[in-house]
Amino acid sequence: MIFKWLTFIVVTFSLIFTFFITPIERQEGIVQKIMYFHIPSAWIAFFAFFIVFVASILYLWKKEREWDIIAHSAAEVGVIFCSLVLITGPIWAKPIWGVWWTWDARLTLTLVLWLIYVAYLMLRFHAPEGSQRARFAAVLGIVGFLDVPIVHFSVLWWRTIHPKPKVLSMESPGSGLESTMLIALLLSLLAFTLIFFLLLGQRISLEKMRDEMNEIKNKLKD
Repeated sequence: MIFKWLTFIVVTFSLIFTFFITPIERQEGIVQKIMYFHIPSAWIAFFAFFIVFVASILYLWKKEREWDIIAHSAAEVGVIFCSLVLITGPIWAKPIWGVWWTWDARLTLTLVLWLIYVAYLMLRFHAPEGSQRARFAAVLGIVGFLDVPIVHFSVLWWRTIHPKPKVLSMESPGSGLESTMLIALLLSLLAFTLIFFLLLGQRISLEKMRDEMNEIKNKLKD
């Protein structure tokens, strides 16, 4: 309950900063405020698949159902945020670039990440239950994670119209962002992270309850 209230408070402050305190960006206008949702969504999409990656490795190593549940749950929550990236991105891009979508390196690779998420979840849905499904999913989760660092470094490796990262840049941290904008962005990152862990915890609990119900059903059959 404390975690839920903390999440609610941080989200509230984040929204207040985003819509009432941060100034309207001079060149991009009001549409720039999508940044406070787009960047945190991208961060969570990457972070969630990192959890899938780590949990998949630990499952193959320890063969414990707990790690399979964590990987599955992280993927289900992560695909939501990855979808938000692909929704907010074009909305932000249209007034700035003049097009909803372009086959830019980062945009294309982010779409690939979303497809990997979907493929992972489809594998889990269609494959027969058991350790074999968990192993196949773990392998896909490990291999699929390779796309995450490629997405991140794509703006540095290739010529792209997508802006290079500035907030976390070692050369000029926070450059181009007014102080209240930076605070609002950091609050949004924290808010999205708390929301992610809240949803992840709920999804893990649901999966454990499902396992318990299946165990009870099997005992009743016997």
